[in-house]
Amino acid sequence: MRRVLNVSAAALLLASCGGPDAEGAISTEDGDVTYTADADGDAVNIDMTGPNGETVAVRGGDVASADLPEGFSVYPGATVVTSTKVGTSDGGGTLLVMTTDASAAEVTGFYRSQAEAAGVSISNEMTANGMQLIAGEGAGGLAFSVSASPGSDGVTTVQLTIGRGL
Repeated sequence: MRRVLNVSAAALLLASCGGPDAEGAISTEDGDVTYTADADGDAVNIDMTGPNGETVAVRGGDVASADLPEGFSVYPGATVVTSTKVGTSDGGGTLLVMTTDASAAEVTGFYRSQAEAAGVSISNEMTANGMQLIAGEGAGGLAFSVSASPGSDGVTTVQLTIGRGL
């Protein structure tokens, strides 16, 4: 059911960007998912409740970058492009997309240090066409991943995801 709520939340987030406030229900094979969505400038708020009382709250805008877990920070000098905070009945997390002039290796090295200091064991690493990705888990179900992809313009795009129970 969590998958249905998260997919529905993602669809609503995309649909509500810059759009008017909305409320309603999405029918799934498990039952109806009710939602309210409102957009105010760059901020988007979506609240959903599943047929068994499961909840998902999605917050887009500056709120997410300010709500990283202790020990994690926005890459120094990076520009936050998008920022999304998701809370569910089982946990929650933050997704940041940033751009920086730093290399992919510098970015992943920075976040590897933060993750390891937070007790995350890096279990996945991948490099392809200059893109670097590292991911792992820590105590209490903390999930972490960061990918850094260099662009042809010398700007690196970074996607940082940190959360529990997602």
